[in-house]
Amino acid sequence: MSENNKIIKFQKRNTHVVSAVILVVLVVALVILFTCFNINDIEVTGNKHYSKDQIIKYVKNEGYIDNTVLLMLKNKINPISDIPFVAKIGIDYASAHKITVTVYEKAIAGCIEYMDRYVYFDQDGYVLEISLKKLSDSPCVTGMSFESIELHEKLPIKDKKRFKLILKLTQLISKYNLEIDSIQFTSDEEVVLYYDDIRIELGDGSKIEEQLIDLNQILEGLSGKKGTLDMKDFDTAVGTASFKAKK
Repeated sequence: MSENNKIIKFQKRNTHVVSAVILVVLVVALVILFTCFNINDIEVTGNKHYSKDQIIKYVKNEGYIDNTVLLMLKNKINPISDIPFVAKIGIDYASAHKITVTVYEKAIAGCIEYMDRYVYFDQDGYVLEISLKKLSDSPCVTGMSFESIELHEKLPIKDKKRFKLILKLTQLISKYNLEIDSIQFTSDEEVVLYYDDIRIELGDGSKIEEQLIDLNQILEGLSGKKGTLDMKDFDTAVGTASFKAKK
């Protein structure tokens, strides 16, 4: 019995020692975690529609923790959300005092003016954002009316031909890096583009691929001018397009 008591007491002492060591290690780890990982530098990548300062402001407004490790973990559990035009914000550990914020922006194809708002849609025609803000690199479609538009739903364009034409137009404008201000559908069902002080008439839109592929080069030659560029009968082989200057 005496020997057994000694063994039990020895085991208890060992257990207390191990527990004490674990507690000390945890305390030291927590002290290091909360004192040696404060954030001094934030690197921002992937941002296009927002500046670095704007993204940092969003990060600091959403339950900000001044700790590289804890902020990264917090964002993985509860990601920063509800930023217009942004699908996701990623936060990664770069070093003890630096984090990298990666911005994943929504792929905007174009926008439509609706009730004093700008409705931004993707290449499949789904509404990404409804905003008061006009993005300079997203041409707006005018001359259309809707009963209602819902966020995350497809644009309610009943005319399927018109819908396909809008998507094709916005895709080609992006493809050829055209700086188009707006797209208009006239009462005669014709397509008109606006670039600075130039009105570009494309007709019924049946030849937009041919018309837009050379448009950048044509507009370079018309730099600084005002007027109407008629491309209704444009032919890439001949290059027929007429410009009527505005007096």
